[in-house]
Amino acid sequence: MPEIHAERRRQLRGRVAAEFGAVAFVITDLANIRYLTGFSGSNAVLVLGTEPAGDLLATDGRYVDQAAIESGDLPVLIDRATLAAVVDTVAPGPVVIEAGTTVGAVAAIRSRCGEPLVAGPIIEELRSVKDATELVSLELACRATSQAFEALAQEIVIGVTELDLARRLEQLFCDCGGEDRAFPSIVATGANSAVPHHRAGRHRLAEGDLLVIDAGARADGYHADMTRTWVVGREPQEWQAEIHRHVLAAQTAAVAEVAEGRSARDLDSAARGVLREAGLEDRFTHGLGHGVGLEIHEAPSIGPRATGSIMGNMAFTVEPGIYLPGRGGVRIEDTLVVTDAGPRVLTEGSRGLRVVGV
Repeated sequence: MPEIHAERRRQLRGRVAAEFGAVAFVITDLANIRYLTGFSGSNAVLVLGTEPAGDLLATDGRYVDQAAIESGDLPVLIDRATLAAVVDTVAPGPVVIEAGTTVGAVAAIRSRCGEPLVAGPIIEELRSVKDATELVSLELACRATSQAFEALAQEIVIGVTELDLARRLEQLFCDCGGEDRAFPSIVATGANSAVPHHRAGRHRLAEGDLLVIDAGARADGYHADMTRTWVVGREPQEWQAEIHRHVLAAQTAAVAEVAEGRSARDLDSAARGVLREAGLEDRFTHGLGHGVGLEIHEAPSIGPRATGSIMGNMAFTVEPGIYLPGRGGVRIEDTLVVTDAGPRVLTEGSRGLRVVGV
């Protein structure tokens, strides 16, 4: 898809010229490089020239064939000392770098080009609005995730471990069309469900436990993110049903606020307001959501300190939760995309407090 990547580079070139003038941009972040070139290897540097003819992708000998396949519209420089080789090709004078460029890379660039100019998150801002190709990949990842969750729910038995479920779910992601897991799967049962980012361990599912599963598939490099809370083996206790009801109401309220032009902070406020009325706001201990795409956490941020507005074709999660230490917790999360008609939820499946393991 060289035309798509060339168009993304064109947009970025215009942003750089408007902000910095006619200067090259040396890019080292691998997710940004994949977005701009299609190259998915583990070692690369991209030079965005002042004109398309000045664009250059550099990598090492392991990726000669891969670079030709994935980024065939770009000249490719092959050198194990990738950054040093790139720096030697750049004309002396100021260049732009990303804010997250490593200290070592900055020193190498400075030695050849002088003090670099540091860009804000301009690539990440471009990435936050998905194009049609990206949405296809996100939909595939979310579909694989939804199908895998449903298949897992039907297989659960009392006595299996959190790790058993995590590994089985990750196999199901691939069986359902994904290429890999999007991130280490969170499977938390019993009191562990009150730990938002619990690491799946050898704790075994017991009757009456809450079970929180937060996981996602990856497809074409794009990440899905979904959380469901279930109860194991029997109908939920009153307190379990109550906190689940409040979390579902909070998520519903936040999704209803999703529209182009709305403040990202307003979405978080909508969910937090529901929990405040229930006297549980202090048990919602994280932001409402985050962008998803080539990374599992990317722009936009959806939280109480978020800045900026929601734009069409942004893709992000909505994931309120309530966590009661020593007892259990509930989180419900979906990945959605913003359309002209409002939010379109990509992760399908019931959000109810489903009984599993019976």
